[in-house]
Amino acid sequence: MAEHEINSGDGEKRPDKIQDALSEQIVQIVARLAAEEGAHKVTVTQVINALGMANRVFYNRFSNIDEVLRIVYRNAVQQMHENIEPEFHDKDSFLQFCTDVAVKVLMQTYDVKMQFRCYVFEHDSLTEENRLWWADKVKKYYSIALEQGYAEKVDIDALCYAIWCFCRGYYADALSRELPKDEAVRYFTFGFACLLNGVVR
Repeated sequence: MAEHEINSGDGEKRPDKIQDALSEQIVQIVARLAAEEGAHKVTVTQVINALGMANRVFYNRFSNIDEVLRIVYRNAVQQMHENIEPEFHDKDSFLQFCTDVAVKVLMQTYDVKMQFRCYVFEHDSLTEENRLWWADKVKKYYSIALEQGYAEKVDIDALCYAIWCFCRGYYADALSRELPKDEAVRYFTFGFACLLNGVVR
């Protein structure tokens, strides 16, 4: 089990909790149950029944079901982050890169976020951590575009916040109304392109 997967919500490692293969099994069971029923419906009872173990076995490893859900969601976010690979060399490919990344994130996480839609928007610490990660990426690629002369000079902090709000607000609405994935991608691509057109020359 990776170290980031056994941290508590505040980033502090729990030395009193057992970390072993069974801990990973619990995480996998919770991930499956969340995908099948929605994160808000997963309970400790379901987990111990699925694994045929006693309550104490679960609580020796985790404080509650929410701690496991945080791990499942963090893992999904981490997987999304690892799939971001820059490939552009001019204005047109930069625009395409930005759009492709945004759409790829939407498609890769749409099903996961559909199951976690209530959970995601109730956990600000996870959201803030993710926001800062994306802000760092936006600043990095915007700086490259600016140096290459195919981006307007703008308030980068305002730009990061605008992109974050657009994406998060779009996800919230699309998921809450359960838009079909292809329809969600089509609307998102159009709106995101309009946003980029205000930045790229």
